[in-house]
Amino acid sequence: MAKAKLPADVNKRAKSIVDIATGESENVKPADGKNPAAVELGRLGGLKGGKARAEKLSAKKRTEIAKKAASKRWSDKKPN
Repeated sequence: MAKAKLPADVNKRAKSIVDIATGESENVKPADGKNPAAVELGRLGGLKGGKARAEKLSAKKRTEIAKKAASKRWSDKKPN
């Protein structure tokens, strides 16, 4: 079953949830044609990707990446 696309408005969202729960509306996205087994395998790879990458990096390289990220995060320059 595909996940329902709910409106952003709180009242409309509540109505949609009630309609779906009571069976009055089948407001669900159609199947996207993807193989569920392939999607699950991709998800599993994504879940372990960051941890596996961190284990492969040397401590020096991880430190460089962290310093670069921190400097970007805390810089005063804001995008236009």
